Amino acid sequence: MSQKGNKFGTFKGVFTPSILTILGVIMYLRMPWIVGQAGLLATLGIIFVAHIISATTGLSVASIATDKKVKTGGTYYMISRSLGLPIGGTLGLALFVGLSLSVSLYLIGFAETLLTAFNFEQTLNNIRITGTIILILITIITFISTNLALKTQFIILLVMTLSLISIFMGRHEFGPDTNAVSTATTTLPWIALFAIFFPAVTGFEAGVSMSGDLENPKKSIPKGTIYAIIVGLMVYVAMAFFLYYTVDRDVLINDSSVLLNISFYAPLVIAGVWGATLSSAFGSILAAPRILQATAIDRITPKIFSKGVGAGNEPRNALLLSFVIAFAGILIGELNVIARVVSIFFIITYGFLNLTCAIENLAGSDFRPTFRIPAWISIIGAVACFVIIIQLDITAMIAATIILGGIFLFLKRKELRLQSGDTWGGIWSSLAKYSLLKLSVSDNKNQQNWRPNIILFSGNVSDRPHLIEMTRILVGKQGVFTNFELVEDPNDKHLFDKLATTSSEIDQTGKAIITRHYTCNHLYDGMKMIARVYGFSGFEPNTIFMGWAKNTKDPEKFMTTISELHELDFNLIFLNHKKKLDSEKSKTIDLWWNGNSRNLNFGVALLKYITTDQTWRNAKVRVLIVNYNSAKTESIYALINQIIDNSRLIANVKVINNATEKLSEYDILKSESAETDLTIIELKALISNNK
Repeated sequence: MSQKGNKFGTFKGVFTPSILTILGVIMYLRMPWIVGQAGLLATLGIIFVAHIISATTGLSVASIATDKKVKTGGTYYMISRSLGLPIGGTLGLALFVGLSLSVSLYLIGFAETLLTAFNFEQTLNNIRITGTIILILITIITFISTNLALKTQFIILLVMTLSLISIFMGRHEFGPDTNAVSTATTTLPWIALFAIFFPAVTGFEAGVSMSGDLENPKKSIPKGTIYAIIVGLMVYVAMAFFLYYTVDRDVLINDSSVLLNISFYAPLVIAGVWGATLSSAFGSILAAPRILQATAIDRITPKIFSKGVGAGNEPRNALLLSFVIAFAGILIGELNVIARVVSIFFIITYGFLNLTCAIENLAGSDFRPTFRIPAWISIIGAVACFVIIIQLDITAMIAATIILGGIFLFLKRKELRLQSGDTWGGIWSSLAKYSLLKLSVSDNKNQQNWRPNIILFSGNVSDRPHLIEMTRILVGKQGVFTNFELVEDPNDKHLFDKLATTSSEIDQTGKAIITRHYTCNHLYDGMKMIARVYGFSGFEPNTIFMGWAKNTKDPEKFMTTISELHELDFNLIFLNHKKKLDSEKSKTIDLWWNGNSRNLNFGVALLKYITTDQTWRNAKVRVLIVNYNSAKTESIYALINQIIDNSRLIANVKVINNATEKLSEYDILKSESAETDLTIIELKALISNNK
């Protein structure tokens, strides 16, 4: 989507809204109180940990912004284009709510100082009324023009700079008797103070979210974001040292107007506070609607929020919803409470933003930013975010996880997809490559580690659903299978059509199946060729499964094919399907062994997988042996029971004495298993009786 209108550069579009939000209400109204509560060392710890998160996130933002064309939505756009719309949409909505609540955070701070300046009592209702009036005014200004809102910020930046100069040049009589190095005994926990301070370092989000209004986002976002974070860090560290060395702890804790009292010219500080709070509110109320607009463009939120007005496509409908959320925050009226809630939203989003950059760096095959950072920087930022959120408020974290998880599942069910794709393909490819390398060097030949990797010749999925169903049962949760559909064309000059296709089909249960379609000049030759060439290192197929060919036109070719597949060291399984199972009655399974072959262990392995499936979990299992030597009956019982016990199966053993009558094995099998739902027998028993 192309967009015309006013486009902003680095200073006006990113640095100015970011630095004014960073040096905002927290600095003026809560920084002295935090220094008094925590002491110098703990305050510096709060500042540096918060800036570790903001700096790593800012660097991640800068890296992603120089790789992709960043459009409207800022952080949301970056995450959604990397991790997909469900995750991006979930975090985008969280960020939208967080920014909208930030507006109320700043306006509550503005209301506190305004009431103090005009000698009004700071009651909850007075704060609500004052904050609501100012919210209406800044919404009207933003509603009229984004450019007008940004122009007011240059004046505010000048006033704020003068107010800081006035604070640092001030002379006063509130010097400390003792330096507040350690934390006060009656203070809040460190993590609670951190939560109150943290919104101060989230200000760079205001600039990033203006991405759709920037002339050159790839250039402006990295430079403006990094410069704003550095300047903010320098100011906060300088203020912590200044307050520690020059102001008494009791004054810092108990006097909410301490910066006015210690300044060179108090009206400048008042103007700075008002300017900082208003500029921060402007920055957030400009950013939040653009995120909601971007989610609506991607069909995550209602279409009404995607509509823009004027040459700049300004999101007025989304602005109205931001107003409602900010108004709800003002009704709460407690700055510290709002600060903690805002911190939770931002820390979660920043954690995933860092994770996005790390994943892009490690797994994104098309990730080529002009500003590249090592993946470990983003990983540090992500880990720091998740550690802090756990320490901050475990109850709030659980609640946020449940809410965001519900939104994610809802968006996932909507099956939203980006035409440009996302990074998950690269992630799965990297994991698959690593897994294959590990499998290649692991001991897969050990019987305990054996897993079925099946080549299935079912033909069309809809024609032989019983083959698909049984294959799913055999592979369970640990094995895999690939379905092949071979179309015979005697006129084809090649053994295989080199333009073979792969498709994802849906079976009768609604589950997806990967099917490879080949045209070959002879069906059985196609099977043998696939058996020879299909597979890859570490994940070679070990079993071939197909239906039993009852009416084959070329039985000799079929038998030759079976023999050749056996020589290729494949396990061969054939399904002779006769009836549909009655799902109501108890299932029965018979495993037949002739007492001489080495196929018993394979049959027991199949039983383990079959009885794991829900359909066959309670089946009654029998192991039957035709015995031609009565003297070996007891030893056969002992051997079979030991194998069953080692395999942790529940089965009955039946030894059929055929030493005297010497009946046909097939006749015995037919008699004993006439009513059995599933009979597992050796292939030679079928071949020898031509059944």
